[in-house]
Amino acid sequence: MTKVKICGITNLADALTAAEAGADALGFVFAPEARKRNRYIEFEDALEIVEQLPPFVTTVAVCVNEPMEVLVRYLSYFDLVQLHGEETPDYMPMGHLAIKAFRAGGGLTLEEMRAYHTRAWLLDAYVPEERGGTGERCDWQFAKEVVASGRPVVLAGGLTPENVAEAIRTVRPYAVDVSGGVESTPGKKDHERLYKFIHNAKTSLA
Repeated sequence: MTKVKICGITNLADALTAAEAGADALGFVFAPEARKRNRYIEFEDALEIVEQLPPFVTTVAVCVNEPMEVLVRYLSYFDLVQLHGEETPDYMPMGHLAIKAFRAGGGLTLEEMRAYHTRAWLLDAYVPEERGGTGERCDWQFAKEVVASGRPVVLAGGLTPENVAEAIRTVRPYAVDVSGGVESTPGKKDHERLYKFIHNAKTSLA
């Protein structure tokens, strides 16, 4: 069954609803550039949410070009770090605790991705000057080729309750990741769409 990560969590109600609906992982965005979409959360606020989550929900710190000491601090409180910057392959000493994000396009090749020995690869849409969260759809054909390489792939980019089942049947990723596709307003989740997204993802291959 395909795993589901709900990203851009900014409040406890959304976090608990996502967990209740069956989300496998929740993402908390610490990259300052996420402020423009109201998906940024302060570290201390995220910790308050994490402390109230039920067990067996994976927590992910989403960040961009953080120094190693900051990543180590995140991993003291969160299960995984998700890296969206220009982090190099030799910057992955804790690769088993990291997800490396890539934008499918702009000359990205599978060979380039293979250098990153992380727990999983996340594939998002390529939009110049943007690192993610744009709502644009990822290149599913490229993602399908990456999945065929045998690495766990988290598919992101433009996913919604309406297209997630098709995306999963086409790409066959390990997991899907959504933020804007289940929002009512920037930074706030629509709980009905949360339930629908997770249900459609979990039943897509039934």
